[in-house]
Amino acid sequence: MIHTPQADAPTGLFHLRAAGTSLVLDARGTAVPVIVHWGADLGELNGAELAVLADAAVPAVSPSSIDVPLRLSLLPTLAEGWSGRPGVTGFRRGTAAPGRPAELALRLDAVQSRGARTLRIDTADAGASVSVSTDLELTVEGVLRVRHTLTNTGDTDFELGSLDVTLPVPDRAGELLDFTGLWSHERRPQRTTLAHGVWSRESRHGRPGHDDPFLSVAGVPGFGFRRGEVWAVHLAWSGDKRVWAERSALGAATLGTGELLAPGELALPAGAAYATPWTVAAYSAAGLDGLSARLHPWIRSWATPAADATARTLRPVVLNTWEAVYFDHDLPTLTRLVEAAAQVGVERFVLDDGWFTGRTDDRRALGDWFVDPLTWPSGLHPLVERVHTVGLSFGLWVEPEMVSLDSELAHAHPDWVLGAAGALEWRFQRVLDLGNPDAFAYVLARLTALLDEYPIAYLKWDHNRDLLGGSAHRQTSAVYRLLGMLRAAHPELEIESCASGGARIDLGILPLVDRVWTSDTNDPLERQQIQRYTGVLVPPEYLGGHLGAATAHTTGRTASLGFRLATALFGSAGIEWDLTRASAGELEVIAGWIAQYTRLRPLLHSGAVVHADASDPALELHGVVAADGASAVFAYVALAAPRTALPAPLRFPGLDPAAHYTVRPLTIGGPVDPGAESSGAGEAGVPSVAPRVIQDAAPAWLRHGSVTLSGAVLTEVGLPAPLLAPEQAALYELTRL
Repeated sequence: MIHTPQADAPTGLFHLRAAGTSLVLDARGTAVPVIVHWGADLGELNGAELAVLADAAVPAVSPSSIDVPLRLSLLPTLAEGWSGRPGVTGFRRGTAAPGRPAELALRLDAVQSRGARTLRIDTADAGASVSVSTDLELTVEGVLRVRHTLTNTGDTDFELGSLDVTLPVPDRAGELLDFTGLWSHERRPQRTTLAHGVWSRESRHGRPGHDDPFLSVAGVPGFGFRRGEVWAVHLAWSGDKRVWAERSALGAATLGTGELLAPGELALPAGAAYATPWTVAAYSAAGLDGLSARLHPWIRSWATPAADATARTLRPVVLNTWEAVYFDHDLPTLTRLVEAAAQVGVERFVLDDGWFTGRTDDRRALGDWFVDPLTWPSGLHPLVERVHTVGLSFGLWVEPEMVSLDSELAHAHPDWVLGAAGALEWRFQRVLDLGNPDAFAYVLARLTALLDEYPIAYLKWDHNRDLLGGSAHRQTSAVYRLLGMLRAAHPELEIESCASGGARIDLGILPLVDRVWTSDTNDPLERQQIQRYTGVLVPPEYLGGHLGAATAHTTGRTASLGFRLATALFGSAGIEWDLTRASAGELEVIAGWIAQYTRLRPLLHSGAVVHADASDPALELHGVVAADGASAVFAYVALAAPRTALPAPLRFPGLDPAAHYTVRPLTIGGPVDPGAESSGAGEAGVPSVAPRVIQDAAPAWLRHGSVTLSGAVLTEVGLPAPLLAPEQAALYELTRL
């Protein structure tokens, strides 16, 4: 249900409601407003009830403390008695005592209602010549967005130290979940208790990084995917950041986010303003899946792929050439790969690194964005023509933010390279200073020239190193501006955000791209967890996932074809494998998998993502349920050996409890006998993609081939599970009668 601010509320009290979430703001008086409640919907409250609620929320005055009740405002500072992390810091040169920052004491000027569930709160410190406006919005999906804008109203520069969003969480939110990781092993969950003090995660990568906290969640202890109250925050920013949780000995508990500014990085001249990135927050009474149930529909409401609902919401099946040929580019080889891709049903062919002048390995030529005349004497035209002839669209890899020191660009313009002359290289490359107007203009011109000469439908936009110097704020802002200008000039162009895998996946970059490269690993065992947790925030149609070779490039682990196919099914599917080396039987299976994927794609890319809370961490059940509840696809995954001989039943979450569903094993290519152990080969030399099982007999319902039961039974009681061997996945399709 959608609600608007209450018209009968007393002056200064606001109650925003949407989709099972309430936010009550107390803006009475002249103090900076206070969030009285953010969480479960409080129902209809009349003006008198709102006033009673706000008055009752004023705490006692404790011993040895300030002599008025301590209340956590939208911008808490020492001037309010808040000794925790402040909401705003900075100083004006020559006005404060040496070594002492300005002590801002903001006061409320006005609160404006700007449409349904949207407020603008204006505060100022006349003595410090600073004003701050706070935009607060509760979307129809129940997603809370908050942003501050600070304006220097004085006559001299104001040095901004920090400007952060701080949100209250209740005392019962005693457990924290956020994420860490490293290259090819992103999105590793970690949990801790929210005790007294600050749990702070800071990124100085110039991008979020592989260890990005990503989504910080506070919840009741033991919360899971389907259970427990949770409150979550995410900073929609692709540069340096900090995200924290704090429990004060004074009693308050908070979640906070903000851009991490280096000392002296942001000096605001007289009259200038700085707007923070948006903080995106959500409350759920039903665990992590409840967060996704808010965040995914909201993202889909503005997402770039939704610009053309008939064409761009269905993400094409991609073949990317990187792990197929690496730098070994030549027209005959790539032509054979194009033809193999078309044979199995691929819809887009993407030429990865190695196409531009002098680029024979990863140690040279970044920045020289001209088609190599030796490898491609006729340019890319013959390859593009072949791609189009077989019915595919064409994509190209670029890394516009980087430069090799061994390049014509760096030789001609060493002043365009970010950092000192002897600064560290990373992957044998440096960062191009896009804050330099001339460097920015060069990159824009080169990309525009390529897009004008070739019918490029898609850019795979990479970012393969940390900045390690310079202003992350300036660089990130320039990247956003560059992407925005390209999109405005080429509205049909699609862009994938890749940052040596998943090191730049956030809601700052997402409005500017159509896809993200979830990780540089195609190892399905690693991918199961990476996709699982990245997908809490980001809808699956954004999450690029590819079928790789049997032995993974990044881990050396060998996986069965069925496990690789099942893993790549849930997302924006593609292939990163030299199909010219695949057997005829493997190609037949892959063609069947793509046919099933394209059939299921409307469901996979629009439905609700759900996860069962497993009692055994080795076994996971996840799926996508159609928005109308009419169908669903699930994967039952064995990551390792189970704890017990007979695992817990398959309990399918997210179904309509009153409806009846038929559950069938889903075949993704090649022959499958759902009740028998896979032998690795099927009829006529076609490999079997049936998961390997270790059992003397399959569960009765699987031997029968299907079963029909109510959604309530399938969710609460479930079905006996097959006994999967480790690193196997079984797929099931559910259809409502």
